[in-house]
Amino acid sequence: MAEIEREAMEYDVVIVGAGPAGLSAAIRLKQLDADLNVVVLEKGSEVGAHILSGAVLDPVGLTALIPDWKEKGAPLNTPVIEDNFLMLGEGGKIRVPNWPMPPLMNNHGNYIVSMANVCRWMAEQAEEMGIEIFPGMSCSELVYGDNGEVKGVVAGEFGKNPDGTPGPSYEPGMELHGKYVFLSEGARGSLSKEVIAKYDLSKGHCPQKFGLGMKEIWEIDPAKHKLGSVTHTMGWPLGSNAGGGSFIYHLENNQVYIGFVVHLNYENPYLFPYMEFQRFKHHPMIAELLEGGKRVAYGARAITEGGWQSMPKMVAPGVALLGCSVGMVNVPRIKGNHNAMLSGKAAAEAAYEAIQAGRSADELTAYETEVRTGAIGQDLKKVRNVKPMWSKWGLLPSLAFGGLDMWTNTFGFSFFGTLKHGKSDAAATGEAKNFKPIDYPKPDGKISFDRLTNVSFSFTNHEESQPCHLQLKDPSIPLKVNLPKYAEPAQRYCPAGVYEVVEEEGKEPRFVINFQNCVHCKTCDIKDPSQNINWTTPQGGDGPNYPNM
Repeated sequence: MAEIEREAMEYDVVIVGAGPAGLSAAIRLKQLDADLNVVVLEKGSEVGAHILSGAVLDPVGLTALIPDWKEKGAPLNTPVIEDNFLMLGEGGKIRVPNWPMPPLMNNHGNYIVSMANVCRWMAEQAEEMGIEIFPGMSCSELVYGDNGEVKGVVAGEFGKNPDGTPGPSYEPGMELHGKYVFLSEGARGSLSKEVIAKYDLSKGHCPQKFGLGMKEIWEIDPAKHKLGSVTHTMGWPLGSNAGGGSFIYHLENNQVYIGFVVHLNYENPYLFPYMEFQRFKHHPMIAELLEGGKRVAYGARAITEGGWQSMPKMVAPGVALLGCSVGMVNVPRIKGNHNAMLSGKAAAEAAYEAIQAGRSADELTAYETEVRTGAIGQDLKKVRNVKPMWSKWGLLPSLAFGGLDMWTNTFGFSFFGTLKHGKSDAAATGEAKNFKPIDYPKPDGKISFDRLTNVSFSFTNHEESQPCHLQLKDPSIPLKVNLPKYAEPAQRYCPAGVYEVVEEEGKEPRFVINFQNCVHCKTCDIKDPSQNINWTTPQGGDGPNYPNM
């Protein structure tokens, strides 16, 4: 649609994504120079709409950015007061003692938070500084300059027909140009993926690794609630089928965050991550906690897990990747928000220095240097071997050797050097002929739920007349390749029931994409064994509308 003419607006810095990284960058830019012209574009209907509440936040990033956050009323109200690590069997549990854990695993001084509310608060701080924040503005494409640099983005395009042509109410959107563009889209962002491919930023780095994180928010019996309690589990029900684990966080208002993560490098194409999550809740310990309570929200999101080895080059001409667009999650700690904030701060400082020097549209190498050598790099380098150990050796050996490696890295050395990740998560998928289907119990409607019922608790919505944002590179592959070879795993790895193989008597099977259900987790873009699904950005405001808890 190159023939479409659009108005353009000029900014010093254009930021895509109003998560912790993007908002931190915007705030830091204005702290450094109140006259800088900064805009933040957010595809959710409001800031926080696409962030399902529930995280343990290390406040180091927020403190570096806004030292007086307590006085300013940041919503960090529940300090962690209890840490539990459990190994689950089908009917029991074994507590892993805290004393052998390396210091970095201690949650003392951290807070159980709603990151959606933290981001809403950060957006308020940003707007008070004069930063323009536009929610409901999806960035559908990048704008390149004459020399191949990233010049800006197209935002606010609405009203296309299902075939992609302009409809009767078509709005072409605008081009927002910047001296620098920051992409803080989260894991597997569509624009970030384009930049990484165009400039070959992954060259020399391991493939990025991912997990699928699913989460429910419950209101439970006050007698069972333990404000400030944090519990992590490993083991059942995944066993040898996949890596992963759970988290249970108790916060205000008798609410509990129940989360379950499945590493996406699993081999068995019959594995059904969502049903593993539902089965997990029937463990006696979890079922007893939830009995008499009610689920109030559900959501899912891909999590970057590659860490130090998988971080691509973070800069290209005119553009920088922030936070989980790079992959800055500390996997054993299950924390990345602090690093996202620090990355936004570092990118802002590099852009400020460049603009002061009269530069624009070049590579912000100072940003990358700070990430790799500063606090973020130090945080991730200490735990760099935990994920590859888990993938190569399994749960128990990785607990022992991973713990040893984190301890020695605390003192600045490792017996293992830097272990490499193997193939991509898509390539890790095995052929169906080598595995047996897994029989999952039917959800009971009280503690466990079917996918479509749970998706209604994500309050997701997509305008049905728009083009499907889940694009097949070759429409024949799901039935001609993925179905016979892999039993078409899209039917199972999607936590929202988007993909179906419909088989009717006397008719050829059909592959159906129910894009209206999509909760924007990006798992399909990551795990499809043929790499045939391309997740693109739908209209602004569409997708989940997670409640303000």
